Amino acid sequence: MLIIGIAGGTGSGKTTVVNQIVNELPETEVGIISQDSYYKENVGMTYEERAAINFDHPRSIDFELLVHHLKELKAGNNINQPVYSFVSHNRTSDTVFTHPRKVMIVEGILILTNPELRDLFDVKIYVQADPDERLIRRLKRDIADRGRDMDEVLNRYQTTLKPMHQQFIEPTKAFADIIIPNDKYNTVAIDVVRAVINQKLNV
Repeated sequence: MLIIGIAGGTGSGKTTVVNQIVNELPETEVGIISQDSYYKENVGMTYEERAAINFDHPRSIDFELLVHHLKELKAGNNINQPVYSFVSHNRTSDTVFTHPRKVMIVEGILILTNPELRDLFDVKIYVQADPDERLIRRLKRDIADRGRDMDEVLNRYQTTLKPMHQQFIEPTKAFADIIIPNDKYNTVAIDVVRAVINQKLNV
């Protein structure tokens, strides 16, 4: 199994890069795991308390479960991924049944901050994007998909997103094998990653 980690700041275009990589690859051979599914379960907290959590700090992620699930997949076992709701700021009762694939892609803003998780990645990718562009994408997504208003998104950006990005996310570029500038379609970088994946699939 080839495990690829794709990190980068919020709104950097990680999902777009993932889609570009898996495009034209056999769907049955490639699986995707999102870090967002592994936010910790916030039991016994009110909605207001959950909403105040700093979701851009590494401690908000259940890395123990994510590492365990990746190891299970690598060992050939099925897993049940948790499902997280950004509307209620908590896990739901649903799970996603996931079976091992030849290639597993793990994407998320904080995945390169965890040493044990980094060690599981065969290829580490960081998606780089302009901060203004990232903020615009975050605004559009949180308002359209997560029920937020503009003031709430901007306040969170200034108080947590930006400082957490500078403290935890940006420095993980140093761990990346490939840095993809996402200000345009980076054909060379995507083709390099695809070539690595195709080599693995054809073994």
